[in-house]
Amino acid sequence: MRLATRMKITYGVVFFVPIILIAVTFWGLGRLELESLRQKYDMRNASMEMLFNPFEVLGNMSDSVVEELESAAEQKPEQFENIEYLENINARLERVYSFLIVRKDGEIYYSGEDMDFINRIELGEEIKKGGFIVGEEPFHVKQISFEYTDGTDGVVQIFTPVSVVVDQVERMVLKVLVSALIILLLVGAIAFTWLYQSVVQPLEKLKKAAVNIKNGNLDFNVITDNDDEIGEVCTAFEEMRIKLKDQIELSMQYEKDNKELISNISHDLKTPITAIKGYVEGIRDGVADTPEKMDKYIRTIYNKATDMDRLIDELFLYSKLDSNSMNYSFAKLNLKDYFEDCVDEISLDLESRGISLEYRNYVPEDTIIIADPEQLKRVINNIVGNSVKYMGARPGRIRIFIKNEPEFVQVDISDNGTGIAKKELPHIFERCYRTDASRNSSKGGSGLGLSIAKKIIEEHGGKIWANSVENEGTTLSFVLRKYKECVTYE
Repeated sequence: MRLATRMKITYGVVFFVPIILIAVTFWGLGRLELESLRQKYDMRNASMEMLFNPFEVLGNMSDSVVEELESAAEQKPEQFENIEYLENINARLERVYSFLIVRKDGEIYYSGEDMDFINRIELGEEIKKGGFIVGEEPFHVKQISFEYTDGTDGVVQIFTPVSVVVDQVERMVLKVLVSALIILLLVGAIAFTWLYQSVVQPLEKLKKAAVNIKNGNLDFNVITDNDDEIGEVCTAFEEMRIKLKDQIELSMQYEKDNKELISNISHDLKTPITAIKGYVEGIRDGVADTPEKMDKYIRTIYNKATDMDRLIDELFLYSKLDSNSMNYSFAKLNLKDYFEDCVDEISLDLESRGISLEYRNYVPEDTIIIADPEQLKRVINNIVGNSVKYMGARPGRIRIFIKNEPEFVQVDISDNGTGIAKKELPHIFERCYRTDASRNSSKGGSGLGLSIAKKIIEEHGGKIWANSVENEGTTLSFVLRKYKECVTYE
């Protein structure tokens, strides 16, 4: 859910839900209060309007007593001269916080309250106003006029203190306010929790993630189930962490490879340098005392120097390839002619080493490729040189097969050497990689040959891979795209 939608829903929840809940609560409390009023104040016509106009309560209190008194005033006025009857009525009124006064010909005949209050009324200290007696202690008055059996005027008055209803209303208002406050707190807490889980918690994760990155710790994750804007930020942050971790690991691997490369180059350079120093000292000390020995020493020094020069060239070439600063001279090459020239050069060297070479080309004679002839020859020489280096004691055999495919050509260079272990096969194109047994520095070389071949082939838009079986041999294959001329029509 989008963050904007969450905010709208939260606003609706905070604004509308409390209103609805407060209304429902008020209605529920109102029904309970009305039921309480019916039972407490002897009301028969209690309605919700009384909760908004509490003085309606005063007008409807003691309904059963009022009905009985009205009936007695019409049918049995002599009852108002019966003190026992009046005492019984007053006792019923006391249960609803009221009292009775009966007047006969203007004089008080019966009073359910002490006479001090009655005398104050008589003395005019209280002022009648509508159905209320206004003063320090306001009372609501219900009055029934009738005529005694002897013809004198009679009045029945029911006094109810207004404070009773005021207290009831205050309790009702207090209940509503407390309920409204509880509802607001609960709704606010729910809305806050929802927003906290969807906004604050992911932000806390991001904060912790930023602290971890600041401290150099990238072994954590920022995974969230949110599909809103913050979830997108967390996802982007997680992607950044993964990329940053990969870059650091790659940088560390580069640093490790560089150290290993320096170590290998140092080792490979130290061996010929030591040999050169030894032979030079032999010449200086007169050990090469014959022309044959002198010639042997000089040829050895030359060969060692050539090995050093080749190592330095490989290192320089790899540096250019690694920094993408290699300048290629791409050209259209006839595949048949190009590979025949390469095979002719290779076969002479292999023949001198006692290694047989088998070459087969299954590609049409007019097939054209786009390649840098010098760098492509370097790839072939590196692969063949690698095969020669790890050929083993058996009679050596190298095969070069070129296969035809619809969009590209595939070159397979196979040998019957010692092979490569399955677990080591994925790593042979890594720079400076040498297997534990057969591909070690004792064989010479910088360990960059296949890595250089891989980079050159990839720069040609192709790919290179290897298949090998231990003690049977290895096949290195690479593909090159065919050149297709664009045909235009006038």
